[in-house]
Amino acid sequence: MDKNFRVRVIVGLSMFVIALVALYTFNSIPFKILFGLFAFVAVIELLSFFKNKKTANTLNIILTICEIIFLIGGVIFVAKIDASHFWYIILGVPGYDIFAYLFGKIFGGKIFKKSRPFPYVSKNKTWEGTILGLTMAVGMVAIKIAITGSLATNWIYLLCGPLALIGDLFESLLKRKFKVKDSNEIVIKNKFFEKLEILIGGAEGHGGYLDRIDSSAFACTILLLFSIL
Repeated sequence: MDKNFRVRVIVGLSMFVIALVALYTFNSIPFKILFGLFAFVAVIELLSFFKNKKTANTLNIILTICEIIFLIGGVIFVAKIDASHFWYIILGVPGYDIFAYLFGKIFGGKIFKKSRPFPYVSKNKTWEGTILGLTMAVGMVAIKIAITGSLATNWIYLLCGPLALIGDLFESLLKRKFKVKDSNEIVIKNKFFEKLEILIGGAEGHGGYLDRIDSSAFACTILLLFSIL
C-alpha cells in the first residue's frame, strides 16, 4: 500500500468522523461560520488557478464562475437545513467519495478489463469504484430514510451519490482545463496555506479544500434548487 493511498484513506475517514461530530453542533452559529470559511478557502484555491495566464480563457472563466456558484449554493443550503437532513448529505456525498476510492483501489480492473469510465476527465476513476461507491451511497441514504425519515419528502437525497459524482467530475474537468493536478498545488506554496492545508493532507502533494468540498458543493446546490422549486 503506497503512502499516498494511506494518507487519502486516513484523511477521508477523519473528515467523515469530523462531519459526524459536527452534527452535535450543527445548529450552532460557529458551525455555520466554520463551514462558510471552509468554502471561502476553496474559492481562494480556485482563483489561484488564474496565476497561469495561459489558461485564463473565456471557457475557463465560465467554468470557474459555475464552481463559485456551486460553493455559494452549498453554503446557503447547509445554513438552511437542520441536522437531520445534514445526515443525508454526510451519508450520500462523503460516503460516495470514500467508498468509490476504496473500492476503486481494491477492485479496480478486476471486474471490468477496460475500467476507465471517464478517461478524458478523470482517468483514475474505475467502473468498479464508481458503481460500488454509488451503490453504497444510495444504500446508506435509503436505510437512513427507512429508519427515521419519510420517502415522500426525503427521496431527493437518494440523488446525493450521483450528484457527488457529477460535482467531482466537474472539478476534475476544471483542473484539466487549467492544467493543475491538485486544487492546492499553487496556494500550498504559501506558508500560511501550507500550515492550514496539512490538516487535510495537503502537505502530501494532493488534495486541497476544493478537492474535499467539490462534490458537496454541487450536490447541495442542486438540492437547494429543488427545495426552492
